[in-house]
Amino acid sequence: MAQRPAVFLDRDGTLNVTVVRDGKPYAPERLEDFQLFEGVAEDCLALKKAGYALVVATNQPDVGRGKVAQSVIESMHDRLLLAVPSIERIEVCYDPGRGEKSLRRKPAPGMLLDAAKALDLDLSRSWMVGDRWRDVQCGQAAGVKTVLIECGYNEGVDVVADHTVSTFHDAAQFILGTSQSA
Repeated sequence: MAQRPAVFLDRDGTLNVTVVRDGKPYAPERLEDFQLFEGVAEDCLALKKAGYALVVATNQPDVGRGKVAQSVIESMHDRLLLAVPSIERIEVCYDPGRGEKSLRRKPAPGMLLDAAKALDLDLSRSWMVGDRWRDVQCGQAAGVKTVLIECGYNEGVDVVADHTVSTFHDAAQFILGTSQSA
């Protein structure tokens, strides 16, 4: 059986709403604050129907920092999978990003590489979609094409994605357009 391409998806700011303070995005800390962007389920289903495996790759360092219980993040993921059943897998890194570098914490490509091995994915035909420089660098390190959802964050890091859009819907439409022309 031939390997499938994938669309790797960041979670916060890509699939669900974040809180932006002082130009920086913050993940929801409570289940009741976890809200998907409108149209995410439909766009994910369209990508799935086009033959892409959908994998969420998300850093959740607030668990490692003791700010959020892992059970809250897992409940958010349960809610995400219920609302978007076309997602096949969720890869999570709880590393708080201090000290030794994790091979799974974005911008490292570990979550993408682990999912590719588990699901037998073709990275050369895959994409990473996210709203931050870490997502783009992670995708580049894994050898996938990248789409940046430009949210105007003030992070002081410039990256150049393969394509830049304003919304997740635009990202999905772009990927679908390239897969139909290939």
